[in-house]
Amino acid sequence: MASTLGELAVRFGLELSGDPGLAIKAIAPLMSATPGTLTFCSNAKYRRLLASTRATAVVIAREMLPDCPVAALISPHPYAAYARIAAAMHPRPAVVGGVAQGASIVPGAIIPASAWVGANAVIGAGAVIGERCFIGPNSVIEEGARLGDECRLQASVTICHHVIVGARCVFKPGCVVGSDGFGFAPAPDGFVKVPHLGSVRLGDDVEVGSNTTIDRGTIEDTVIDDGVKLDNQVQVGHNCQIGAHSMIAGCVGISGSTIIGRRCMIGGAVGIVGHLEIGDDVVVTGYSLVTHSLPGPGTYSSGMPAIQSIDWRRTVARLRRLDALERRLARLERGGDDAEQETDE
Repeated sequence: MASTLGELAVRFGLELSGDPGLAIKAIAPLMSATPGTLTFCSNAKYRRLLASTRATAVVIAREMLPDCPVAALISPHPYAAYARIAAAMHPRPAVVGGVAQGASIVPGAIIPASAWVGANAVIGAGAVIGERCFIGPNSVIEEGARLGDECRLQASVTICHHVIVGARCVFKPGCVVGSDGFGFAPAPDGFVKVPHLGSVRLGDDVEVGSNTTIDRGTIEDTVIDDGVKLDNQVQVGHNCQIGAHSMIAGCVGISGSTIIGRRCMIGGAVGIVGHLEIGDDVVVTGYSLVTHSLPGPGTYSSGMPAIQSIDWRRTVARLRRLDALERRLARLERGGDDAEQETDE
């Protein structure tokens, strides 16, 4: 969908530097942009590339304007501004209501005429589908589940029984919402499965990535608040609560009964031990292990970045000697005569 720079500036509330009549026909990367395209630069690492861009216009922050040789749309949040423009220029096709051949709809399910049910999808008894929902092929919505308006389920999504989903939620292929959690009570003869009598409640505008799983609660519900974004292959354990507008990157594992606050950012492959609380506005960097509560705003890290193998082996060897070194130091501080006789292990 072509637009002029002037139209884009007015529509998205941006300041324009350049000719408002310039036509924008497509979106392109900064390096390979050509005349007629719009690009963006939000990272200072790429600021040097602005000088050679061939784009018609660039979405940038004001401080980058002196380095920009072409027209610019100026925003304090250029990446977000670019995202809104790109979504407007490449809108998702409107949902056309209907039921594809091979879909199975159990009597008692409520599906409005504006919703689409894809091939081989299954809708259980008592399920309620909102207006203009898109149910992708091979997806399953079990009995009693409820979807708000304009939800979009891509292929092979499973929404388990009695799960409640808000409006405009997006589910990527293969994700599962509301399966039983990993709950087993130890007994002398093994383990007894704990019934999962709760459900899962999702707020509005939640996005769930491919092959991500959100377990239902044991007695109370697992709760995902408005605007939460879960990347691919995230595991959310039973009875967890995730506050509004938090973002959780791929391969994060969240153990049961963890409470995560609002506007948190959890990096990829983070592991979070259960029954702890993370406050609002907390950032946890990738590959960290969270073993205790993090009470308030701040950035938290653990783990060691990759180094050469020879340096890693040397570091591990030193770590293994720490106990012996600590004992030697304690003896020295006490003035023990045998401190020097302590040997490394």
